[in-house]
Amino acid sequence: MRQAREDLFRLIEPLLPLVEKPSRYLDHEWGAIEDQPGPFHACLIYPDAYEVGQPNLGIAILYDALNAAEGISCERCYLPWHDMADLMRERRVPLLALESAAPVASFDLVGFTLAHELVVTNIVETLDLAGIPVRADERTEDDAIVIAGGPSVWNAEPLAPMFDAILLGDGEDAIVEMAACVRDGRAAGSSREGILLALSQIQGVYVPALYDIVIDETSTRWGYAVPKPGTDAPAVVVKRCVADLSSMPACAERIVPYMGIVQDRLAIEVLRGCARGCRFCQAGMTYRPVRERPMEQVVEAGRHGLAETGYDELSLTSLSTTDHSQCAPMLHELDRQLSGRGIRVSIPSQRLDSFGVEMANAVSGSRRGGLTFAPEAGTQRLRDVINKNVTEGDLERAATNAFENGWRRVKLYFMMGLPTETDEDILAIPAAVHRVLEIGHRVVGRGKKSKVQVSASVAVFVPKAYTPFQWAGQLEVAEVERRARLLLGANTDHDAKISYHDPRTSLVEGALSKMGRAGFDLVMAAWRHGCRFDAWTSEFHYENWEAAAADLGYDLPSIASEGFPLDARLPWDHTSPGVSKGFLQREWRRAAQGVTTPDCTRESCVGCGVCPTLGVGNVVWGKRA
Repeated sequence: MRQAREDLFRLIEPLLPLVEKPSRYLDHEWGAIEDQPGPFHACLIYPDAYEVGQPNLGIAILYDALNAAEGISCERCYLPWHDMADLMRERRVPLLALESAAPVASFDLVGFTLAHELVVTNIVETLDLAGIPVRADERTEDDAIVIAGGPSVWNAEPLAPMFDAILLGDGEDAIVEMAACVRDGRAAGSSREGILLALSQIQGVYVPALYDIVIDETSTRWGYAVPKPGTDAPAVVVKRCVADLSSMPACAERIVPYMGIVQDRLAIEVLRGCARGCRFCQAGMTYRPVRERPMEQVVEAGRHGLAETGYDELSLTSLSTTDHSQCAPMLHELDRQLSGRGIRVSIPSQRLDSFGVEMANAVSGSRRGGLTFAPEAGTQRLRDVINKNVTEGDLERAATNAFENGWRRVKLYFMMGLPTETDEDILAIPAAVHRVLEIGHRVVGRGKKSKVQVSASVAVFVPKAYTPFQWAGQLEVAEVERRARLLLGANTDHDAKISYHDPRTSLVEGALSKMGRAGFDLVMAAWRHGCRFDAWTSEFHYENWEAAAADLGYDLPSIASEGFPLDARLPWDHTSPGVSKGFLQREWRRAAQGVTTPDCTRESCVGCGVCPTLGVGNVVWGKRA
């Protein structure tokens, strides 16, 4: 029996003085939509702490879309921190939605954002706190329909047993269709099974219960999914794609929090998709094609959103903001309209060329914080392998331009463990950092007064589904640590700071990225061992994941480091972002040869398959620089 909808804030209020950051649990923020009585109720959950989830643009977009639909009311929920969760269990207080303080279990539809692999145990924790059965097959007719979407749905199999349905791709239209399908099914007296069958007929919606897992000589050890006989479920679920981004509201993020949050600013999505074709980048493959918003819409949305919220910073977000064909005039127009108001315009990262620095100059005003570039690899050979399409000269010109224009801090992002990487590639990373530092010293001068700082962050490469590197194995921890010693030992300049990511965190991420539906047992075992908030450095405990794997007879290092045959049926082959497997295989072979592939928004079609499969195309409003 589903819980009744009622305001239970009275149960949370006595707990607020007992926890840190009680404002995480307060409702009625400026810009939030009040709960509407009577209609179909949906609750969108970002399964992490409020300060991490509140600024999520995906949640904001879907929240606006659902609340704009007739007969649908949408609220938000975030995962309580350990202290509050422990008190709620002790006092038998269920998880509550933010706006109405109604139990999450009382909603008709509950949706999760899958932001990354390390959120998996948080979803288990959220469902358990809500009192909703964790496994979809254990829910009754009256339980909420639990769905998921987001950037990490492309191998959802280790999470699939938790969800009634999973949305692939863009959600603005699809989430409203899904909610209407559940609402209409309930109104017509349909069974839960009938509603799931109806959901599976919506393009982009994957219903895990309608698929069997087959393991045979054509598959990896994790098997592949096939539709159950008689369900009429599609053999391959193709993602949803909004063909024209300008048809959707540009400013979704209007809720102003009571507390400091990450990315505490107004965000406007200026374009969706990236066609640069970096072979390690899942988002670059799964968000295709490129769809730009017109400059006028971005400028108006920014002006209006800032007036509504009172923010003093506007962030122009996307996978590659400075690739927008109208980037320069758009930034100049924003600067003209916002001049003298103390408002800063920011772009998340700079292209690794002088244009990227010019655009950073255009938005920084007199403030010169730090610039971030991502060469990803130290040698030109390896940059060609990963299709980065930038040169040593690009890096040196960008650094020179940055220091000449008043920037004093530069941060570089690299990866370690990329396919074909050698010790020479590792040693080239500190060499590149030292070259940038030397440029800074040459332009600005030496000594502490120059304030020149160059740092590098080196992540461990994790192969991801629907990239040309999805068949690769991940570097083992001992080898990561050996290469890290080589990396740090070659850094002979104290003014250059080099750090690398925890390889054990990447190991868990890599294992989850490769596993099939049987991986759900690992997720549950890890949660029982106390794993949650694994994306927080202070909360990640590898020994708990190791113990969970041992319970099941799994070896995490062997799972993560396993390579797949190029012709194997993969655990995620029954879903598709539109990019063809043939294109990914071709890119894998080109990577082995060190051959690059151009950006189709600047040159001709590269044959990735997205446009004909989805019936869409790139939308570019001008000539790309």
